[in-house]
Amino acid sequence: MREFWAFVEKEFYHIFRDVRTVLILIVMPIVQIILFGFALSTEVKSIKTAVYAPEYDDAVYSLVQALNSNEYVDLCGMIGSDRDFNGLLKDGTYEVIIVFGNDFYDNFLERGTLDMQIMADAMDPNTATTAVGYISSIIQQKMSEAAMNETAFMSLSPKVSVNTSVKYLYNPGMESSYNFVPGVMGLILMLLCAMMASISIVRESETGTMEVLLVSPVRPMLIVFAKAVPYFLLSCFNLLTILLLSRFVLHVPIAGSLLLLSFVSLLFIMVSLALGMFISTIAKSQAAAMLISGMVLMMPTMVLSGMIFPLENMPYFLQIVADFIPAKWYILAVKKIMIEGLPFAFVMKETFILLAMLVVFMTVSIKKFKSRL
Repeated sequence: MREFWAFVEKEFYHIFRDVRTVLILIVMPIVQIILFGFALSTEVKSIKTAVYAPEYDDAVYSLVQALNSNEYVDLCGMIGSDRDFNGLLKDGTYEVIIVFGNDFYDNFLERGTLDMQIMADAMDPNTATTAVGYISSIIQQKMSEAAMNETAFMSLSPKVSVNTSVKYLYNPGMESSYNFVPGVMGLILMLLCAMMASISIVRESETGTMEVLLVSPVRPMLIVFAKAVPYFLLSCFNLLTILLLSRFVLHVPIAGSLLLLSFVSLLFIMVSLALGMFISTIAKSQAAAMLISGMVLMMPTMVLSGMIFPLENMPYFLQIVADFIPAKWYILAVKKIMIEGLPFAFVMKETFILLAMLVVFMTVSIKKFKSRL
């Protein structure tokens, strides 16, 4: 075992003497978790909004005040005349224009309907839908409050007002970081472990030094494991850094067991390292290993792991493909443990699938490594 740890120490020297490798392994995860945590967001804020009304009566003025006091709406202006609304949306002056009809409040009291139109720039459909939903909710809530104080409305309208209480579990503030942080954890650990481990081993073969290592008293597979140990330890350090940044910078709670979260994360790190070893057995050069790690791992991890897009909305064929991506199961497990606070019984499926992937990747890697040498 002394020779084995000597190889591990040698690999650490190789890593820390290369400034670029140190930046990739230590600095890049910190930058990515902060960048993704703050930049990736489904929230829509500061919606540039304008209001047009033929008559600015008390009801319209009250609605304008409600919109102006909302953090999601940026009331940029009051349109004084019936201008070209399409043009104002087209040139980007406003994102949403609210057009009130004639006798808006009187018609509301008589018929119980809102005579108005919300025009939105739907170049980005998701943003437009969210913005219209926000504004519609604000207007309906304000008008419902006004109607409750109007005896005329209560006598003329047969409708019964129903107050619905909504409670959001696990993420009461609707913070997008709760969804993206587990995904970024999977992406960072997958890329660092798989990519750096595969490049490290291929580099030895490409430069011809692997044959020199193989004539040492240590068995070939122990040499490969010795090269993977430093990346495993550095990944553990990255995991600790990511959890600290998630908790104290992005304010994502760790509702479940920290021990269970660490166990699942370490298991995923080993799966990623095994996948990196497998890539090293099929890649002929560092460039090929980088291409496989980047294109074959990064894009599927981002698109098909549930990190950004819900898997349930994808075609059935892609859902089957997603089942073979380790990051999918890791992200599911992290969300259950970290956000929902569930015990091990609820992540047994994800854990056993990751264990099965670890066994498969290690078995195939060892077999191909021996046959290749």
